[in-house]
Amino acid sequence: MREWRYLIAENRGTLAAMALFVLMFGIYVGNHPVGLSANVVQTAANKGVLLAFVVCAQAMVVTTAGIDLSVGMVLVLTNCVASYIVVGTPLQTGLGIAGTLAVGMACGALNGAIVIYGRLQPIITTIATGAVFFGIALMLRPFPGGEVNEALADAMTGRIWGAVPTSLLLLGVVILVVWVPYRRSAVGLGAFAAGSSEPAAFMSGVNVRKSKFVAYTLAGLFGGVGGLFLTFYTYTGEAAYASGDGYTLWSIAAVVLGGVSLFGGRGSLIGAVFGAFTARTIGDMLFVFDVDPLWQPLLQGLFLMTAISIGAVALLRVQNRLEWFE
Repeated sequence: MREWRYLIAENRGTLAAMALFVLMFGIYVGNHPVGLSANVVQTAANKGVLLAFVVCAQAMVVTTAGIDLSVGMVLVLTNCVASYIVVGTPLQTGLGIAGTLAVGMACGALNGAIVIYGRLQPIITTIATGAVFFGIALMLRPFPGGEVNEALADAMTGRIWGAVPTSLLLLGVVILVVWVPYRRSAVGLGAFAAGSSEPAAFMSGVNVRKSKFVAYTLAGLFGGVGGLFLTFYTYTGEAAYASGDGYTLWSIAAVVLGGVSLFGGRGSLIGAVFGAFTARTIGDMLFVFDVDPLWQPLLQGLFLMTAISIGAVALLRVQNRLEWFE
């Protein structure tokens, strides 16, 4: 019995995110003109998976007690890269996919190297690198354009067995291949330990630098997968600053909704994914309820601010307790 209570307590953030998503999605489909249909689920899944990849990238960094304000620009850059090289024969397409993911990993590795070895604050570092990434994307695609392997794009954004969105299977495979081995490895445990208390992790023999560097690099990988999927979804590449900035902000809110602590050392990528789907559903609900477009940015902003404020409650409590002993 105690073991079950421990598991529930340890995963309460993930469970809460799952429950909130089920509630919000139920309200959404309950008020949708078509209701619960394969097309509605497919559309919602594709948009949710796109945000989920960016949120996964953010969560990797947040668990180390950092924050990545360049994740949206990594998405934009890899989208532009993919629109050039993910074309042609199956072999050429495969090499293009590998190249796109390599670009994403390089972006994450650069962030990690500057933060860890340059000893700069993550928030400052990623603001700067995000601007660099966007500048490169703008050089590649000053105007929207490009193409992608249409057969592969159709498969990745379509359905299998007539009802199951392929994008959900893609997300599941990426999590199984990347997150599960990472979370169980010494490096992954070290990243969580460093996020909880870096001095304590170092004194315990954890290779803090290596653990954090791998976390940042894998964050870039998730961003690259997101950029690749964006290319599949739109069939084109575009250096859209507003899009990258929006995905960055929503990734922070979704991480909080998914039960990942903004102060590091606690959280799950599964919870972060459900946080992403919840955040995406909020936007869809505004359209279903026919909210005036002029009010939608305001309501989304209020939701974003509320979500981030929830994550700051724990720090406020700690500060108050410390003030009692001054």
